[in-house]
Amino acid sequence: MKFIKLNRALPFTLFILIFLGCTSLEEDILDESLTGTGQAEVVSGSIAPVYGMLRQVWLHTVNFGLQEVASDEAILPYRGGTDWYDGGKFIAVHQHLMTPSNSLVGDAWTYITLTLSRAVLAKERLTAEAEGGNQEARDALYEMIVADAYLNMLALDNWGLVFKKESSDQVSELLRGQAAIDYIEANLLSVVDVIRNDQGPGRFNQDAVRGLLARLYLNAAVYRDPYGTPSFQKEDMDKVIQYTSSIIGGAHSLSPEYFELFNDGNHDNPELIFALDQRGVLETEHQRWAYWSISGDQVPRPEFPSTRGTDATAATPDFIQTWADAYGSVDQATADARFYQKNTIIPDELQDLTGVTPANDEEHYYCIDAQDFEIDRGLIRGVIWGPRKDAGGNIMTCDDGKVRIYPVINKRTSGADIRYVDHTLNVDFTEQGSLHNTGHRFSKYQFSHTAPNCCSYSSVDLVLMRLGEIYLMRAEARLRNGDPAGALEDVNTLRTSRNARPDQTPAALSSIDLETLFRETGFELYWEGHRRTYQIRFGKYEGNWTGKTDSDVHKRLFPIPQKAIDGASSEPGFLVQNQGY
Repeated sequence: MKFIKLNRALPFTLFILIFLGCTSLEEDILDESLTGTGQAEVVSGSIAPVYGMLRQVWLHTVNFGLQEVASDEAILPYRGGTDWYDGGKFIAVHQHLMTPSNSLVGDAWTYITLTLSRAVLAKERLTAEAEGGNQEARDALYEMIVADAYLNMLALDNWGLVFKKESSDQVSELLRGQAAIDYIEANLLSVVDVIRNDQGPGRFNQDAVRGLLARLYLNAAVYRDPYGTPSFQKEDMDKVIQYTSSIIGGAHSLSPEYFELFNDGNHDNPELIFALDQRGVLETEHQRWAYWSISGDQVPRPEFPSTRGTDATAATPDFIQTWADAYGSVDQATADARFYQKNTIIPDELQDLTGVTPANDEEHYYCIDAQDFEIDRGLIRGVIWGPRKDAGGNIMTCDDGKVRIYPVINKRTSGADIRYVDHTLNVDFTEQGSLHNTGHRFSKYQFSHTAPNCCSYSSVDLVLMRLGEIYLMRAEARLRNGDPAGALEDVNTLRTSRNARPDQTPAALSSIDLETLFRETGFELYWEGHRRTYQIRFGKYEGNWTGKTDSDVHKRLFPIPQKAIDGASSEPGFLVQNQGY
């Protein structure tokens, strides 16, 4: 790549090349128009590329995977010595041994900054339309100002920097610390009182802005001093309480059935505040948060035989232990509706697998309509059940055409000793700990009924902000402000709201402290990409967990990709590598 000096006249495409480094810009066009022929087309053609690219930002192998495997929540070993090594990028991030060439970090940088560049261009075009009196363009402009702030918050959280850029022909000014907070805050405050709040969770709305402000103030102590011990200021906590309280008691309500938050049709769930709008229309409406962790031998939608899991990430034993510590002798699946939802109802006479093996289980099945089959949800343990295929790859059926449901055979790493998929507690980077079946699995998102394969046409919105998080943020701010009674009230309101299955409704807590609250955030928000941020804020990120012993505080921030630094090398000092890399 030939390096070109950045200047105000630099064409936008060339600016993006410098902005991202030497990387391919090939991408799918997800919107109706990039130029537009009328007012509506200008608006939709400006904002659709931003919302569309957020799906790429939150792919399992982009920012979602980066957040999950960097934390104590998820681990991704080299499965069976055949799958998911990918140059060791997931292992290195989990161990906090990533380098500036790590492609998981690099892909997150690429898609966050590319989407940010689209938001800047959208703001530029919409400003011109709004100044001409187009009210729809003005409303859309407010959304793109929020998109700029949101994407910069992701960059601040990941790399400790913000890109201040008001027009496409300008060079970004890089901000850190308080200056970065001020820039994001100013953008959000500029629209919080004027942005619409009636467009549903698929668009940035007033409650999403309030929630982002609460996130910003709650994490401000970390952003000011990313390597130090956070000093939480009362002024910040007061603002968290202010903005979360402006949402609580409003249009949103907590979902009695926890897993309905992550089902087909969740777009209309009143708990959702902001989500990636997916209603099974586009191939790019991805299913990766559902399929990434579950067994590759499972067929979750028997009406579509090519649906499957991929045996990638698993829950660390350390994360599962937090549930065991909380509930002691009571099994967590019984004690807490958020841990598990049983959907595969196995007849009593089939439940005992003593003496039953894949070699003799031809008649050990029950029958169900294909459309009615649902895999279990939550954190999946032990032997799983599901459809089975014959030698020709066809789903085996009963005489009446219903699907046969068997214990699922582990075809991936059983070898000659064929056996069932048994999701063990232990999973690690050893040869035995990396087998395809190891580790409890995340099955939080429903495998969509509209998805004909592993990955696409999902009708499940990907949840990026919801009321449950708002309660937890207010509880934390109250606790850090010396109000444990208020914090306990918020946490117990949240816990006892999950009461659609009364026998599994989490009981109210009798007391609260920071350790208990941190544990509770894991129970409520697991598999939603929040754990790393919470670990850093609660002082847990330098700890030891399965496969990870590094305690360097500099690993709280990821390295700036070398390709980005090289791409900006004609501007000395424009991109400076983060400490510790």
